[in-house]
Order: sequence, then C-alpha cells, then structure tokens
Amino acid sequence: MAWLYLGIAGLFEVVWAIGLKYTNGFTRLWPSIWTLAGMVASIGFLAQALKTIPLGTGYAVWTGIGAVGTAILGIVLFGESKDPLRLAFILIIVAGIVGLRFSELQ
Repeated sequence: MAWLYLGIAGLFEVVWAIGLKYTNGFTRLWPSIWTLAGMVASIGFLAQALKTIPLGTGYAVWTGIGAVGTAILGIVLFGESKDPLRLAFILIIVAGIVGLRFSELQ
C-alpha cells in the first residue's frame, strides 16, 4: 500500500507543479486553491508512504515522478522542447525510479 501512496503523492506533485504555471504568481484564486490543495495532498500521501518506505528512496521516487510528469506535461501543454537529449535524460530519471523500486524488493 505504501508504494501506491507514493505513486499518488508523485501524481499530486505533478498537479501542483503544473498548477503553479496557472496561478500567475498566486494572483489567480482558483488555480491557486487547486495548486495548494495539490501540495497538501502530495505531502499527505508522501507522509503515509514514508511510514514504511525508507526516506531516501521515498523522497527520490516522489521527486522523480514529479520531475518526469512535469517535464512531459510541459511538452504537451506548454510546447516545451522535445529535444532527443532532453527526452533521453527524462528516461534516465524513469530508470532511476524503477531501479529504486526494485532495490526495495530485496
């Protein structure tokens, strides 16, 4: 269950990171409310996951999910660069996340 919580926490991290773009420096009410709610949910799920997952692993996976998800949505929503080198490094982050997950199975 902890890994599910960690995955959900990572998804909420993507929500608030993308939400920051829409808040316009926290000057827009509803995007700001949704962004803050995403922050609270992300930290809440992370806290639940860290009850059993080691801190270093949990934090690295959480930020990795957030980084990959935000980078992908940046490409899709905001037309950010699809440079092959950039995509390769995003895949390296994904490999790190997968590697950390499998290292915890041992």
